[in-house]
Amino acid sequence: MTHAMLKGSNVPLDATAVRAVLRWTPGAGVPDVDASALLLGTGGRVRSDEDFVFYNQPRHPSGLVRRLPKRSVAEGLTDTIEADLGALDASVEQVVIAASSDGAAFQQVRDLRILLYDAGSAGGDPLAVFDVRPETGEETAIICGELYRRGDGWKFRAVGQGYPTGLVGLATAFGISVDEAEAAAEPAAAGSPGPSPASTPAPVTGPAAPVFPPAPGPDPQATVQHQQPAYGYPQPTAVAAPSPVPQPAYGYPQPASAQPAYGYPQPAAAAQPAPDPNFVLPPQGPQFVRS
Repeated sequence: MTHAMLKGSNVPLDATAVRAVLRWTPGAGVPDVDASALLLGTGGRVRSDEDFVFYNQPRHPSGLVRRLPKRSVAEGLTDTIEADLGALDASVEQVVIAASSDGAAFQQVRDLRILLYDAGSAGGDPLAVFDVRPETGEETAIICGELYRRGDGWKFRAVGQGYPTGLVGLATAFGISVDEAEAAAEPAAAGSPGPSPASTPAPVTGPAAPVFPPAPGPDPQATVQHQQPAYGYPQPTAVAAPSPVPQPAYGYPQPASAQPAYGYPQPAAAAQPAPDPNFVLPPQGPQFVRS
């Protein structure tokens, strides 16, 4: 009997191994969806980074939780997590089944649902079905459901809790250590198989040489580097301008090398005789003789 579940409801499981299938309808503008699982211990956190099963780590070291290849079925696309609950270590209290979208939020994903099957049965109807609907539409990761211990058995709960921070935000919320540099570089990894020369530090062999500014060069934005005539008209050949000549200041005499003021010729400077050392000026003005 299939249980059609509402958000927050739960159902006991008779099966000791289950297959959680995420299914959605593909189409134009619909992002790809990836299934993942987190094995949680006490306090609702992973015991180590190995407890995260996703596309880059599709199998738990124990082999009891694994991600199966995606499939195309009549109803759409599927991505599946399989878990052997009866054989899991007693320290695992929950197995969280999550979905993450690639390239867009879940508001673009149509008909997303999780179907829970008995993994020990080749066919048959699902044990439970839950239609996953985003609350805000901005979610890029959603906890679809959780398998958790209850006494000696296991139960399944429909969750539907979203995260706007994608798979990285979901993983860190449960204690996974994520290298932020690797997470930021991951989208570019497909186009850049190795580090670029600029990102590889050069070996240091001594004191750094001083860096001088480059000499100014031609404007790289200019399509023509020489001066064009204005408005397309040819310009006259430039004539070398004469050297600037100092002009006389308000009629004061200039040195012999100077040009005449206002174009008039100037008299040649006459040679001046040497002064007589015995020359005495005659008495000036009226003379008074004491009688």
